[in-house]
Amino acid sequence: MQPRYYFDHNATTPLSGEVMQALVPALQEVYGNASSIHQCGQAARQKLEGARRQVAAMLGATPKEIVLLSGGTEADNLAMFGIARPGSHVITTGIEHAAVLGAARRLEQRGVSVSYLKPSRAGFVSPQDVREALRPETALVSVMHANNETGVVQPIAGIAAVCREAGVLLHSDGVQAAGRIAVNVRALGVDLYSVSAHKMYAPKGIGALYVRSGVSLEPQIFGGRHERERRAGTENVPSAVAFGRAAEWICGHVGEEAARLAALRDRLERGIVSVVSDTRVNGANAERTPNTSNICFTGVEGEAMVIALDLRGFAVSSGSACSSGAVEPSHVLLAMGLSPQEARSSVRFSLGRGNDEAQVDALIEAVAAAAGHLRRVSTYSHA
Repeated sequence: MQPRYYFDHNATTPLSGEVMQALVPALQEVYGNASSIHQCGQAARQKLEGARRQVAAMLGATPKEIVLLSGGTEADNLAMFGIARPGSHVITTGIEHAAVLGAARRLEQRGVSVSYLKPSRAGFVSPQDVREALRPETALVSVMHANNETGVVQPIAGIAAVCREAGVLLHSDGVQAAGRIAVNVRALGVDLYSVSAHKMYAPKGIGALYVRSGVSLEPQIFGGRHERERRAGTENVPSAVAFGRAAEWICGHVGEEAARLAALRDRLERGIVSVVSDTRVNGANAERTPNTSNICFTGVEGEAMVIALDLRGFAVSSGSACSSGAVEPSHVLLAMGLSPQEARSSVRFSLGRGNDEAQVDALIEAVAAAAGHLRRVSTYSHA
């Protein structure tokens, strides 16, 4: 059986060794309800608050500003529904994750006006675009920190300055940024910031929303006074422990790992562009997360490339994992100005801790073989 190489870390990441070592004892031993006053409950509470401190340290926040919940989607929804009210106005972008865009469409149904900003060809929205979209009734701006498909990093600090000047709250979906680049919510100037554990080698089903001290947030789940009355429900202590351990690792290694991944990404892009004709990197002229590359292969259907590489032992993606199986081209690439055909011809490669130069070189070789084969046998247009 041929070896399998994983290049889809933006979809999810495997559990790391140190996270597993923290998770298993927590599952076995920390079974108390963190709201209970007996010793088992208080032991769980101590573990929960320790994890909260670790996540806060990763983001440059205080523990009281961290709401632990089920993941990035809930964090995005809580930020948007917790702030916007009927009659108010929200600004977001056309390149957001479905967790934000879906919430925005629901807000529109509830009487909230939403503006969707279009990015540049390079894939980013400028602070001036945000300034021009502001209205007297604007309550919230939501701009992702890093795009899940292209890796393009948005100028969040500049956007935050515009929002602060206007007295408008800023939320940023940081799911693809936290763990990939250093994040400090104070330096960024955001009011709300979403993160998800399964993007940083911890389990699925746990994440966090940073809520700046002083920001009033209406809860969306009711039934208890958990998380300082911002999110009801018995806390998932073992997963929080694992999340905290992942955050602790990131605090000590993010710079070193980012440099290593950037070198691998650049090696991958140079290799593919040099051996496969009619290819280009989407978002190449913008700042990007170090692990992400989105490449357009003219005349090749992206889904066909994903399948061909899977058969050769490589896991890659043609876009967001939340839209896999969709027949429509990527909304992110369309918003950046690519044609539907160009968007359908694009493939995302996202690297992680388990990848090395040998795997990258093997992937380049597999991509070249797959592209050559697909161009020979496909009826997909080169136009």
